Parts: sequence; C-alpha cells; structure tokens
Amino acid sequence: MPATFTRTPAHEVERKDTGIGGRPPVDKRPTGGGGGDENWDRHGHGRGGPRELITRYRMALIFGLSGDLMFFIAIVSIFFARQATGHFDARNDYVMDWRPIYLPSILFINTAIMLVSSLTMEIARQQLFRETDVMDEWLGIGRPMSRRATPWLLATIALGLLFLGGQWIAWEQLSEAGVFFSGNPASHFFYLITGAHGAHLLLGLVALGAAIAGVYWLKRVEYRQILVDCTAWYWHSMGVLWF
Repeated sequence: MPATFTRTPAHEVERKDTGIGGRPPVDKRPTGGGGGDENWDRHGHGRGGPRELITRYRMALIFGLSGDLMFFIAIVSIFFARQATGHFDARNDYVMDWRPIYLPSILFINTAIMLVSSLTMEIARQQLFRETDVMDEWLGIGRPMSRRATPWLLATIALGLLFLGGQWIAWEQLSEAGVFFSGNPASHFFYLITGAHGAHLLLGLVALGAAIAGVYWLKRVEYRQILVDCTAWYWHSMGVLWF
C-alpha cells in the first residue's frame, strides 16, 4: 500500500515548540519598550546584552589602566631605590645627594578634594542604575537618569579643576622656595609623579565632559550607563594613584 504524506501547517509546527524557561510556545511577540529581563543579558544580531557589554567595557578599561599602574609602580620603585643611594663625584667620593623637600600644605587639601570628587563621581554613577529611572528611560518617559546624574558630574568636574588649580599653586610655592625640577633627585621625582598624575586627571576631565554630553545625546540607555560607569572607574583609579 503506497505511503501517504501529509503537510503539517506552519502554525501547527510553531505550537510544538514548548518554549524554554517557562516562555510561551511561540515567542515571536514584539517586546515593546526595549524588551524584558532576558534582553538585559542578550540582544539580537549576535551582540551581548547591556550586562555583558558593560562587563566587556570594564575589562577593556582595566587592561588600559594596567599600563598606567605599571608606569606609576615603576616610578615609585625607582623613587625609593634612588632615595637610599648616591653617586660618586669628581673626586671619587660617594655623595648622598638626596635632599627631602618641604611639601606645601595645599597638597593635603588637594587630597581631601580628590576624595570628595570620587564620592560625587560615584553618586553620579549610581544615578544611572536606579531601577525606576532606568525603566522610565527605557520606555521613553523622560530622562530622569540624565537629570539626576548631571549635577553630580558637574560637581566632579569642578572639584577636578580645583584639584589641578591646587596642584599648580603647589608647584608655584615650591618654585618660589627654590625647589625646581632639576634641583635634586627628590624634587625631580616630585614634579615627575605629580605631573604625570595631573595629565591623567586632565584626561579624566575630558571623559567627564564626554559623559555629560553622552547622557543627553546617546539614545540607548545602556550606552549612557557604560559611558558614565567607565568614567567613574577611571576617576576612582586616579584617586587611588594619588593616595
């Protein structure tokens, strides 16, 4: 007896898909508003979801900062090694030429400013991850995240500029006291270390400006979160290096 083949309608085939994790058998409905919780972990088109993206950018930042960390570790190691050594002069006498310098008191004020700026930066970062605000922006109901984070980002920029201003005053005070870059090994290392840190902090201020622009111009919520989050971790690392 010849075999008989029947064609199963497409909608019947879809119904046989029992789904995974308690989802409906056919999960092809529009997600609306950006999707649900599973979209946080993975979007379509082969890209990672927001959590995976932010982890990826954090790792990239850590790898980038590792080079700076090694640079500062090398300088500090040479600093301590040079502090305990001297050199032979023209008469072949061993001379200890390390002369400690007086640190201007404004540097301690700068340390407090750096600590407060790290606090304001962290508060700004937290504003980008408030669950209710994230949902409002995800659904297109205003921009509460941007509105809450901007004042704290501006405060961090102001404190960063104040820190650099205090650093400049410290250099001027040392210059007036006759302590110059090439004066002795101690002053050489002081200007080198504080100058390198100031340059890195200036880059942090540029990143803060980009973060403020990004929270208003970037359309995707996760991109705004990534920008502010990475800027915050960079700023915190500058505080750690300063200490």
